[in-house]
Amino acid sequence: MPRKKTQSKVNKKDIIAAFVEIAKERGIDRDLIQGKFEDMLRILVRKKYGEDAEPDIIVNMDRGDIEIYLPRTVVNYVLHPAREISLSEVRRRTEGTDETYEVGDEYIEEISLDNISKEFGRQLIMHAKQVLSQQLRDIEKNNIFLEYEQKIGEIIVGEIYQIRRNEILILHNKHEVRMPAEEQIPTERYKKNSTIRAIIKEVRRASPSSMPDIIVSRADERFLARLFEIEIPEVYDGIVEIKAIAREPGERAKVAVISYDDRVDPVGACIGMKGIRINAIVREVSGETIDVIEWSDDPVTLIARALSPAKVRQIQVDTENKTATVTVPDDQVSLAIGRNGQNVRLASRLTGYTLTLVKEGSEDIELIEFRDDIGRELYEHIIEAHIDTAREFLDADLKKLLRIPGMTPERLLAIRKIILEEFNEKELPDIKERIEIAQIQLEEAAEKSSADLGDEIEEMFNEYEVEAFDESDEEEGFTASDEASAPRDEE
Repeated sequence: MPRKKTQSKVNKKDIIAAFVEIAKERGIDRDLIQGKFEDMLRILVRKKYGEDAEPDIIVNMDRGDIEIYLPRTVVNYVLHPAREISLSEVRRRTEGTDETYEVGDEYIEEISLDNISKEFGRQLIMHAKQVLSQQLRDIEKNNIFLEYEQKIGEIIVGEIYQIRRNEILILHNKHEVRMPAEEQIPTERYKKNSTIRAIIKEVRRASPSSMPDIIVSRADERFLARLFEIEIPEVYDGIVEIKAIAREPGERAKVAVISYDDRVDPVGACIGMKGIRINAIVREVSGETIDVIEWSDDPVTLIARALSPAKVRQIQVDTENKTATVTVPDDQVSLAIGRNGQNVRLASRLTGYTLTLVKEGSEDIELIEFRDDIGRELYEHIIEAHIDTAREFLDADLKKLLRIPGMTPERLLAIRKIILEEFNEKELPDIKERIEIAQIQLEEAAEKSSADLGDEIEEMFNEYEVEAFDESDEEEGFTASDEASAPRDEE
C-alpha cells in the first residue's frame, strides 16, 4: 500500500553516530544498543497512540538511517486509536494525491523524528531518554560484572587514584576496583597516581542493577602463584607445578614445587641463574623472603624441607591426626622456630601438619617437681594413671588425662602451660580445640554407657527372677522354664 511520508528535519546520522559512540565507550554490543534504541522509539509511539500500537521500526546503524512506520486499519468509526484510523482522517491526509483508501484498507503512516519531538512534547521525550539511559547503565554494569568474574585469579595492572584509611581505589580500564586493607601488603606504602599490580580475588554484586564491587589483592597466595607463572617459563608451561604456598605478606613465604620432567630441577628453575628469577618476584612483593622447596608425597621428607633452613634430627608423624613431633638439635632450634615462630608456623601451614618442636637430648622432668603447681590430690591421681614424668604428661592421650578424677579442660590447659614453660616450648595452636573435642566425646560416651548400664541391670534382674526358684523345686523336677506352669500354694 502507498505510504504517507513527512519531511524529517532531524539529522538521523548524528543520532546513530551518538549511539555508536556510546556503545564503544561503555563496551556495549552494537546490536544490543540498537535493540534498546528501537525499544525507546517504540515507547514514544505507544505513549502517543496507545499501548496497543505496533509500530514497525527500522534502525540501520551502518547507514545512519531511522524509519518508523505505524500501520492502522481504515474504519468508519474508531474504537481503538492505536490500531485504527477513520476514513475521513485518511482522506483528509491524502487530499490532493492519487492515493485512495476504503474501509478495511491498511493505512501506513511514516513518523519522522521531527514529528516526535514536536507532537509528543518534551516531557515524553525526557521519559523515554531516562528509560533508555537506565537500561544502558544496567547493561554496562552487567557487562562489567561478567568481564571481571571471568578474570578472577588473574593479575591486572591499574593506577591508584584514591587512598583511604581502610582501602585503596584503583582504576583499571576506566573501571573502579578496590583493595581493602586486609588484601594489602602491610609493609608497602602506596602513592596516588602510581601503577600497581594485583590479582582479582572476588567480584560481588548486591543486585543485578547495582554496580559490581571488584576486590583485588596483593596479599593473597594466588597473587604470588601468578607472579611465578609470569617470571618462570617452566611454571607457565606446566613443567613445574606449585603444589602449596604458605605466606605472611611482606615478610616471608614458603613455596613447594614439583617437576614433571626429570631433566628439570624445580627449585633451580624457580630461583634462576644467580637468583635472577626469584629476585624479580621478591622485588614485586616488597622484599618478601621466599623459600622454594621441592614437594614430596612423604610427609616426613616434606616437613623436613619445609622447616629449612633449619636441620632436623628426627620426625614422628601421626597421619591420622595430622600432627608431627620434630626433634631439632640445640643449635638449630632458633632457626626452626624463626622470628616470632614464623618459620615453624609457615611450615605447618605449607604441610598441613601441626608441628611440635622438641630439643634434641632435652632431659625429662619427674612430675613430682610440679606437684605443688598441680595440687597434691590431682598429682596422686595422675601418678595412679601411670604418668610419672612431665614429657609423659604432654604426650599422653587427652581422653586419658580428662578421665583422671579432678581433671578439667581448664586445669589440663593450665598444667600443660606450666610444663611447656619449663621446657621453653610453645603450645600446640589447636590444643584448646582438641581438648574440647575430647571432653565432648567423653561426655557422649558416658551418656551412652549410662543407658547401656540401665539395660544390663534390667536384663540381670529378669534373669535373676527366672533363676531364683527354690532348690527343693529343682529337686522335684521343676526347671526355670517350668516356673510359669508350676503349681502355686493356695491360701
